[in-house]
Amino acid sequence: MTVVGPFFGLSVRDQALEADVQAGLAAVEEGLIEATKSGVPFITEAAQHLVKAGGKRFRPLLVSLAAQFGDPYAPGVVPSAVVVELTHLATLYHDDVMDEADVRRGVPSANVNWGNSVAVLTGDFLFSRASRILADLGPEAVRIQAEAFERLVTGQILETAGPQNGRDPIDHYLDVLAGKTGSLVAVAGRYGAMMSGADERIVEILTHYGERLGIAFQLADDVLDIASDSHESGKTPGTDLREGIPTLPVLHLRARAAATGDPEDLELCRMLEGDLDDDARHAEVLRRLRAHPALEQARRDTVRYAEEARATLAPLPACAARTALEELCDAVVHRAG
Repeated sequence: MTVVGPFFGLSVRDQALEADVQAGLAAVEEGLIEATKSGVPFITEAAQHLVKAGGKRFRPLLVSLAAQFGDPYAPGVVPSAVVVELTHLATLYHDDVMDEADVRRGVPSANVNWGNSVAVLTGDFLFSRASRILADLGPEAVRIQAEAFERLVTGQILETAGPQNGRDPIDHYLDVLAGKTGSLVAVAGRYGAMMSGADERIVEILTHYGERLGIAFQLADDVLDIASDSHESGKTPGTDLREGIPTLPVLHLRARAAATGDPEDLELCRMLEGDLDDDARHAEVLRRLRAHPALEQARRDTVRYAEEARATLAPLPACAARTALEELCDAVVHRAG
């Protein structure tokens, strides 16, 4: 059993598939480096900061696997994977400014290195480079990206605004994730299948698969933000807690506290609503959340979405690529274990 690249333990048992995936991802890395070059050395340094820090390349991996249902070496496959990853990287620059994050992928975030203005503008630079590549892939690819980007930004705004009166906060949050994360992962599945010339039915299946898997992936991140250390997650644990972002474990805690009136749960909710800039208080909240049933409930939700993603693959022909996509669901769940 051979591990494919740095992609959190996904294994491929088929040598031909492994060769195709490795070749595709190597080409994506070259494309990312080329796309982030500028005639201004400082811009190149800032734009390549997160590219060179590595990462799971989750979205390009999905593009490559989805392309196996057509011609994985079709000319649009690698550029579309570069577009998706550049878009994702651009959002990370912006997210780190909004979250005032110190660490990303195990290295100082761009806003720590160069300040918020440079970080935001670098994200904009990456968006512009993604758009330039996208223009060569045709109007349909541009439309798909534009619609996904609208959903992504809408999800971010809805997260900031919070749920409307009377709306279940957990339902609202899952809608936010479908936009913020699911939309772009869905594009990865769609582009891979579409650019490879796969049948339209397969394109739709892999689009729906990507959206469900993307939500599971983000839920696993929610769990990791509480349960992991910085070595595992590549960013400071409890970043979302410190910023007051209500991730799924916190939402489950609040729902449980409201339903039961448990004094310890209510106290923990009050602590979460207080100032978590104090390191001791922050550490205590993390400790208590790690032992709370709300974290296990979030893990179960992660598994549910991953299983929904797996179920969408049922109509696909049995093949090595389908098996790898099923194992990708397992890999996402394993992150939250």
